[in-house]
Amino acid sequence: MAKVITPQQAAELVKDGDRIVMSGFIGMCHPQEITYALEDRYLKTGHPKNLDLFFPTNVGDGTDRLGMNHMAHEGMLRSIVGGHWNLVPALQKLVTENKVQAWNLPIGTLGQLLREIAAHRPGVITRIGLNTFVDPRLQGGKMNEVTKEDLVELMEIDGEEYLRYKPFKKIDVGTIRGTYADENGNITMQKEAAFLEALAMAEAVKNTGGIVIAQVEDIVENGTLNPKDVKVPGILVDYIVKGTPDNHWQTYMDPYKPELSGQIKKPLGALESMPLNARKVISRRAAMELSPNAIVNLGIGIPEGIANVANEEGIKGLKLTVEAGNIGGVPSSGVGFGSATNPECTIDSPAMFDFYDGGGLSQAFLGLAECDEKGNINVSRFGPRIAGCGGFINITQSTPVVAFCGTFTAKGLKENIGDGKLEILNEGQVKKFKKEVEQITFSADFAKKAGQKVLYITERAVFELKDGEFTLTEIAPGIDLQKDVLDQMDFQPKIADDLKLMDERLFREEPMHLNEK
Repeated sequence: MAKVITPQQAAELVKDGDRIVMSGFIGMCHPQEITYALEDRYLKTGHPKNLDLFFPTNVGDGTDRLGMNHMAHEGMLRSIVGGHWNLVPALQKLVTENKVQAWNLPIGTLGQLLREIAAHRPGVITRIGLNTFVDPRLQGGKMNEVTKEDLVELMEIDGEEYLRYKPFKKIDVGTIRGTYADENGNITMQKEAAFLEALAMAEAVKNTGGIVIAQVEDIVENGTLNPKDVKVPGILVDYIVKGTPDNHWQTYMDPYKPELSGQIKKPLGALESMPLNARKVISRRAAMELSPNAIVNLGIGIPEGIANVANEEGIKGLKLTVEAGNIGGVPSSGVGFGSATNPECTIDSPAMFDFYDGGGLSQAFLGLAECDEKGNINVSRFGPRIAGCGGFINITQSTPVVAFCGTFTAKGLKENIGDGKLEILNEGQVKKFKKEVEQITFSADFAKKAGQKVLYITERAVFELKDGEFTLTEIAPGIDLQKDVLDQMDFQPKIADDLKLMDERLFREEPMHLNEK
């Protein structure tokens, strides 16, 4: 029978030198009470110290107010293994100052690794990560100078290259979150916006001799929970902490929205059309690539606009998916990313990545931060700013059609769009097309070998990997090829013999009628 304890008692259970795995995704499903109590204990006593923190996806809001930032005290952590880092600046600072050992590995693979640890298998053996910065021939996912241990190794099976992500022999503590717990510790997740890796996490901890602590909204009598609602069985749960309302929000955006967790279906009505700007042009051009009844993943940022355009254009049958585990509905943005309004189905995140890794997606549209002359993309590291690879590597290496979407330059870019053409009023200060990217998050060489179709879509130009060469295929009406495109790149791309103008309808206010194509 699980024991009900206070957050302070939960913090006392974590010992110096423990490896601790924490649940959460951007702004949801994190046991905030336990994290706060761990921080409070460390600041008062200096313990627990030298912890090894493990998370597939971090939780934060981009400031030091929320989430795992509260673990970011020098001496509290010895090492960090994580997949997504963008919203935890305090943890990033520890890494860039060489105060902790740190690795950045794909979140899908880390979630799958939990299942391998639970079953005492030899780790995750996969092609995910080959030729990217997590490949040991490049950086092996190591994030700073003090990080020496290899957590990923290259191997060959039947003449093919694979990576093995090594399992941890023991995870001492796991902290997860749910909605209700009965007196035996059975955990339901009705009001959570996703299930994430809760089950895999609890199994991995329990089967390696650790303890599982679950934060829940409330505790109920045995026999009152529907067994089919139980996501983590009580045999895996050692302790229960009852959360307070302030520290048990559904997402960092809202205390509770029932349409995110399936209690109701909210009438959406007609989505308001996007204004005609660079983001809409890019989203429109990307939407032109949508295939009928496509199963799609949209990355955070500019690619989110594709859903809006699809609605405006009357494109039907799309199934939008989110790596946190939601299928269908309308994906959320910002710190609500990972949740979805009116999802049709919610599955465990490791299962979603099984689907992704196996090529289940039809198409994926993701962000474009930096691109080099080979067509490699970096979205994970920019000097001291560590975004992390998140699910980007899993998604881009397994999907037959991948489009990277972003403005051609950044910081200060101003444009005039209308009447079927584009005019640059003020060029952005930051060039995105560089001779060499700082870190390879997407490998063009891997894509060429895999036979993927890869597009790079901006508001003024479209590029494609053609026979492995980064090739300019389209430019916008009104754009000067030399001044507005080639002079804004640090390298000379190949220019297609049949260089085309982008469809002038992209640059007009009225709908493009893409549903009629």
